[in-house]
Amino acid sequence: MEGRDRLPQCLLPTDWLPWSLLLLFLTWDTSAFYVPGVAPINFHQNDPVEIKAVKLTSSRTQLPYEYYSLPFCQPSTITYKAENLGEVLRGDRIVNTPFQVLMNSEKKCEVLCGKSNKPMTLSVEESRLVAERISEDYYVHLIADNLPVATRLELYSNRDGDDKKKEKDVQFEHGYRLGFTDVNKIYLHNHLSFILYYHREDLEEDQEHTYRVVRFEVIPQSIRLEDLKADEKSSCTLPEGTNSSPQEIDPTKENQLYFTYSVHWEESDIKWASRWDTYLTMSDVQIHWFSIINSVVVVFFLSGILSMIIIRTLRKDIANYNKEDDIEDTMEESGWKLVHGDVFRPPQYPMILSSLLGSGIQLFCMILIVIFVAMLGMLSPSSRGALMTTACFLFMFMGVFGGFSAGRLYRTLKGHRWKKGAFCTATLYPGVVFGICFILNCFIWGKHSSGAVPFPTMVALLCMWFGISLPLVYLGYYFGFRKQPYDNPVRTNQIPRQIPEQRWYMNRFVGILMAGILPFGAMFIELFFIFSAIWENQFYYLFGFLFLVFIILVVSCSQISIVMVYFQLCAEDYRWWWRNFLVSGGSAFYVLVYAIFYFVNKLDIVEFIPSLLYFGYTALMVLSFWLLTGTIGFYAAYMFVRKIYAAVKID
Repeated sequence: MEGRDRLPQCLLPTDWLPWSLLLLFLTWDTSAFYVPGVAPINFHQNDPVEIKAVKLTSSRTQLPYEYYSLPFCQPSTITYKAENLGEVLRGDRIVNTPFQVLMNSEKKCEVLCGKSNKPMTLSVEESRLVAERISEDYYVHLIADNLPVATRLELYSNRDGDDKKKEKDVQFEHGYRLGFTDVNKIYLHNHLSFILYYHREDLEEDQEHTYRVVRFEVIPQSIRLEDLKADEKSSCTLPEGTNSSPQEIDPTKENQLYFTYSVHWEESDIKWASRWDTYLTMSDVQIHWFSIINSVVVVFFLSGILSMIIIRTLRKDIANYNKEDDIEDTMEESGWKLVHGDVFRPPQYPMILSSLLGSGIQLFCMILIVIFVAMLGMLSPSSRGALMTTACFLFMFMGVFGGFSAGRLYRTLKGHRWKKGAFCTATLYPGVVFGICFILNCFIWGKHSSGAVPFPTMVALLCMWFGISLPLVYLGYYFGFRKQPYDNPVRTNQIPRQIPEQRWYMNRFVGILMAGILPFGAMFIELFFIFSAIWENQFYYLFGFLFLVFIILVVSCSQISIVMVYFQLCAEDYRWWWRNFLVSGGSAFYVLVYAIFYFVNKLDIVEFIPSLLYFGYTALMVLSFWLLTGTIGFYAAYMFVRKIYAAVKID
């Protein structure tokens, strides 16, 4: 496939061959594999190919709108497609359009609505709305046979050389621009030239040829009313050459115009299973490959060094502590053994700690399964909204694992009110997420955007939360609380030990800064692609890369957490429970800093509500990432602490 042959030659020296083979396996093009049941549609000659509208989007406002929020031509009956949960949450409102497209049938120019002697008239209010959407850089998204429309962009890499030597780099932009502005004037794209590509299926003799749609492109044009010649049969004639002027939209008065379109079909060698390659190889992935491999090498190199240092130091410590003939000298030393009687002392607020860790386990299981399933190609972009739907349902069903881990830890921390603990686990993190989303949704409602979650969907989400997630958390918590608590290798003293004064670098915030660098360094390139997918309406499809990065994230969080708790215990500070949970999630602080950087440098958002949406959803991402990385680090540190204190002789 097209996307597979783009691996740069510089990345294949023999010493990196294992890494390259692993990455090639993990990033095998997901677009060639579809969920059973998503079968291709075969068209015969002159069969209708339905063009549907999805929504209008803009990276400047982050507010999607449904297609008919603007005065486009409407069919006699408007029919909305039944949508899944993910599509509703994304703001998709898929609806039929009046475009009449027949398989392998050309149309030179046709008027969409209005007659030759009576063009369409936009009122002052409609003109103002259209002008506002154009000035906000809105894109229109259409689909044909579930394939999104794209605008071809031809970029020339050799600008200084001869015209013949110029290398043309073709990229595709999702959707098409609603219009454009030039010298403070606003112009609407009122003519669409559809270019559809079909693949002719090989059949036996005496059988009628069947066709499959494999690409959907559009060339939007702005042609003023006077330059379009329409007849009584709704056909029209486009002006020749570049003599025509664009269709201006004056927001202060009524505007008359025609909406027209043309259809052109071309045969293509692209097979149906590979038709998404055009959309998924929109940008050069060489930098992506190089950065990911660098992250892999650097992180494993640093992790190896950390492991060697800490293992050698620990072996020396344990050997010294276990010398029977040197007990008095050992007792006078400072070190982690001196706090053995306090290291497992339950922390403050054990219920909240265990609840947050339970939600972290829920998130971890959900993310791991979603990325793995997506890596296998079962959540490809053709299954619209499937990723978000799967994530929502998985989070609900993973409540049983979150409840079990939270219940067992709560009992280990000498907790007794398991029912209250289970309710806290089921409602604390989801309640914060729901509260923030509800507040943001109110602002989106006020803008009449399709991104606002409808009230019935909100009720359905609440029913899922209290009808599926809450009972499962209670079930898991009940069994976790009944299970034998974690076996701590040393007894806890009745009187707490005095903690010596700590050095400046043992400060909690300094620890967060130090612990967050390594995990963030492993994933910040992937973060750029994820942010582009979320905020700039791009497709994200490199789930093989993401799975590898997730594994590296788990390894680096565990390593750094162990190092931080070791230093803390060596400083004779045994209050490690909460501190380790906070410090292990230190990379979330860098994610927040990166999100601010991305907002300032990459996005052109200036209004209040889009900015509020950006930082509201960013806060949810940072909170979730902190829970995830904090939970990974906490359990790694807990296993490490139990291991080292089990290895020394305690009098």
